[in-house]
Amino acid sequence: LSSEMEPMCLIENNPNEQLRVNQEALKILQSIQQPVVVVAIVGLYRTGKSYLMNKLAGKKKGFSLGATIQAETMGIWMWCLPHPENPDHTLVLLDTEGLGDVEKSNIENDAWIFALSILLSSTLVYNSMGIIDQFALEKLQYVTELTKRIKVKATATKTSEDGEEENSDDFLRFFPAFVWAVRDFTLQLKLNGCPISSDEYLENALRRKKGQPKKLDLAKKCIRQYFPSRKCFVFDRPAGSRDLSELDDLSEKMLSPNFVVQAHRFCQHIYESAQPKMIEGGHLVTGILLGHLVVTYVDTISSGSIPCIENAVVALAQIENTAAVHDAITYYEAEIEKHLKLPTETIEELLKVHAQYEKEAIKVFLARAFKDDDHDYQKELGERLQSKLSELCSRNEQASLDRCQAVLLELFQDLEENFGKGTYSVAGGYLKFLDHQKEKLEQYHLLPGKGIMASKALEEFLKSKEAAAQSILQADRTLTEKEKELEVERVRAEASAQEAKLHKQMKEEAIKMAQEKERSYKEHEAQLMAKMEEDRKKMQAEHEMVMNRKLEVIEQLIIQRIFKMERLISNSVI
Repeated sequence: LSSEMEPMCLIENNPNEQLRVNQEALKILQSIQQPVVVVAIVGLYRTGKSYLMNKLAGKKKGFSLGATIQAETMGIWMWCLPHPENPDHTLVLLDTEGLGDVEKSNIENDAWIFALSILLSSTLVYNSMGIIDQFALEKLQYVTELTKRIKVKATATKTSEDGEEENSDDFLRFFPAFVWAVRDFTLQLKLNGCPISSDEYLENALRRKKGQPKKLDLAKKCIRQYFPSRKCFVFDRPAGSRDLSELDDLSEKMLSPNFVVQAHRFCQHIYESAQPKMIEGGHLVTGILLGHLVVTYVDTISSGSIPCIENAVVALAQIENTAAVHDAITYYEAEIEKHLKLPTETIEELLKVHAQYEKEAIKVFLARAFKDDDHDYQKELGERLQSKLSELCSRNEQASLDRCQAVLLELFQDLEENFGKGTYSVAGGYLKFLDHQKEKLEQYHLLPGKGIMASKALEEFLKSKEAAAQSILQADRTLTEKEKELEVERVRAEASAQEAKLHKQMKEEAIKMAQEKERSYKEHEAQLMAKMEEDRKKMQAEHEMVMNRKLEVIEQLIIQRIFKMERLISNSVI
């Protein structure tokens, strides 16, 4: 991925129109096969979101900043960059249209832009100005509306008495990490006279406070319950008022030293801590999958429906599992072509190579496949690999036959010429013919590279020459009728013995093929069980994360109640 790639509008929000995916940007996104770390920024318009994202990109310019009171960014813009810390991942930055612009013709899309930022990102940055106070929390009304904008499960969820869906556990599993960036922060980070961290400042601001409006409590509760991790950064004003309009042209020397340090800490946190985008079961999202998610969610919103994470994951699974089967088969075919030379001398040689690359092909499939709950796609892979084996066996047999027939025609060319010349149509000609044939057969048996059809090809060839041999035998006047009869019996007995040998060989090969099918089944089963155990551990980790977050919330409530009781006791004593 080129570091010179420019930002592009991914989701267009044109006046009086529905949200629409930009196909050119989608094509670029879906060309990324690496896992993606997706960082989206949301917040009120004219609060410096684009500048912060340009810092993350390591560039002075990129996302448009604008220098007037009008919002500059419309829709959701995308910038795909090589990840600064992890070369195996791609950093996808999403800069969103400013919320709350009174000049918008479609205010409804603000809520959808916010919801899409959550659905698409692995880290969500909420950008605000000043301090975290009642005004800042009021502007986070979009958080309180998330249950109306996003469904986690396709089936209906239980609803509480106040109408709020009781699915915060599900949101915790699927929602991005939450980072609150407080710009132009002017206060001292102290609480009750004691220094506190910016994270403690955020958590204190999110605590329920007596006498505050229910709407604010709901916003705090939603942030606490929906987001698996929270982080806060405070920033000094970057420059003086006169320089703000040309912020993207200022060198670091002209910026506030504190702001430079704070911006560096913010960027390092994102580079080191922001996780790749994942979906249910800990499956990594690539640029290809993220593109499919974009299309799925935008199409759902445009149709008037509510985006459902579970439905989107199911749709993704179908796309990804189909691709996983294709990848596995493509890998198998390429490796077989590279490492198997036809014809093979034995069936065991072919089966050994097949088994080796079937095992690797299953790994390729399982590395990409997910949510194949009924194992339909793995069954399809198994069937196709068995079909490939049958095709391989047929090709091997045909290659062997072609090789053997060419060899026999070349070896017996002299005998064919002698037939034409009448060399054997004389007294004693039959014994001469037998000597010549024996010599050629010995040469044939000693010749390598004939493959598994050597006996079969020879049997068919000799059968095709049987009439000519019999005519030579009957024309040889030096042999008595009795000798001729015995010779016919001898030839017939040899042919019968050869046929029995071929029958035995075919039976042994059939047994080996049956054993191969059993081995293949056990290989699929073993790798599937290992994959299921890995998925189980991931699900357990997700569950533990949810439980830990719930315990943290409970602990915070207990601490608040203890603090409240201590204060009441202290006041009563006084």
